[in-house]
Amino acid sequence: MLHETWNDNNLRTVRVGHTDAKKYKVSDMLTPGETYTVVNETEEYIFVKDNSGKVGGYYKTYFEEVE
Repeated sequence: MLHETWNDNNLRTVRVGHTDAKKYKVSDMLTPGETYTVVNETEEYIFVKDNSGKVGGYYKTYFEEVE
């Protein structure tokens, strides 16, 4: 149950650039232009606390770095 401790992580902040998904609908969980705190990351996915209030994993292509 490692994912239960991710809520306390604050690795960095990212901004959603788009929600144009080819396969899955992500527009309900991510808002374009809004910033989210990264709680975990892999090579392909970024895990953030999304609009549902829970941690969700999304492709890195949806996000932009925030300075």
